Amino acid sequence: MQVSNIVDKARAATGLDDLGDPAVFEGLAVLVKAADEEARLSEVGAPRWEANLVSILSNRLRVVDYLKQHPEVLDRPIEKPMFVFGLPRTGTTVTINLLNADPARRCLLRWESLNSVPPAKAGELSTDARCVAERQRLEMSIKYAPQIAAAHYEDADGPSECQFAMAPSFCSQLFDSNLHMPSYHEWLLHKTRYLPAFKFHKQLLQVLQANNGGRWTLKNPWHPLFLNDLTTVYPDAQLVMTHRDPAEVVGSACNLIRLVRPMFSDKVDLRDIATMMLDTFDHMIARQNAYRDQHGEQSIFDIHYTEQLRDPVGQMRKVYTHFDEPLTSEAETAMTKLMADNPQGKHGKHVYSLEEFGLTAAGVRQHFRDYCERFKIPMKQ
Repeated sequence: MQVSNIVDKARAATGLDDLGDPAVFEGLAVLVKAADEEARLSEVGAPRWEANLVSILSNRLRVVDYLKQHPEVLDRPIEKPMFVFGLPRTGTTVTINLLNADPARRCLLRWESLNSVPPAKAGELSTDARCVAERQRLEMSIKYAPQIAAAHYEDADGPSECQFAMAPSFCSQLFDSNLHMPSYHEWLLHKTRYLPAFKFHKQLLQVLQANNGGRWTLKNPWHPLFLNDLTTVYPDAQLVMTHRDPAEVVGSACNLIRLVRPMFSDKVDLRDIATMMLDTFDHMIARQNAYRDQHGEQSIFDIHYTEQLRDPVGQMRKVYTHFDEPLTSEAETAMTKLMADNPQGKHGKHVYSLEEFGLTAAGVRQHFRDYCERFKIPMKQ
């Protein structure tokens, strides 16, 4: 696989040439080389992976072209965006879904993160033809890959993760999860800055809010890796972090990756997954600790998973109070209905075992002891 081939195919698919910031080529080159040399792509997985990259790059080409045709969107501000993050599987999804129930808020929706321009017409975020197509595709995925839906499911017009808005810059943990690529993992964590990805991220939001506005409320578990760059681009960002017993977090996160990687490779090493995830989590915790140490403990609002499940709307009241935001009765009613309509396990039970990954609950808790003590995280007995 060659970078030039992927770029040529994306340009041929769109009839467009300009990729915008040339920084995109650094991440793409590292990613392509790592996938070729380390990912053990299967006969089916290799063309699927290439098609995935071409699709992502095609979306970038269309966004860059739209910005050239409509430069006025870049004059429209994004004020006090809220970012929800935390180790994956700690309740970021239920948190963003609750916030999305507030009609005053605006989330990055799954379909528009994948096929972004032109922005949906006013009032058509759930009826745009691209949304309908993604809804049909998801219905097929539930039928043929129910285990992935049980582990993590997004509605076509439901909130998605910022990593899909960062993917067109090829600086995203998404790729690190999809394939075994130690050199890309090293580059992502230690050898690059995230500013170009966040600048594109902001431009994308400015495009998407053209006809459907609201207070941007975003989610990406991996944001602790790059909080300094995030707040450079969004200096008035409101930061919310979720927390959960790491013995549950690690097992669930590892198993989700275990379910995804066979789409691209038939040689999936479970201990490799565990090693990669523990290393990533260590850096996430260390970097958000450093951010708090620099900016103050109150610079990030914390939510505990157990409290979120016990009293979800009550936790949202605390979030709104912390940021001095009004929580309307309309929003509270919508949040209550959301929880009633979407019980835990709606798409099936996510079953996993730490031992399959060479880990134990006691060992994981010991590994993350300092984190658990700092944030007073309750442990499941």
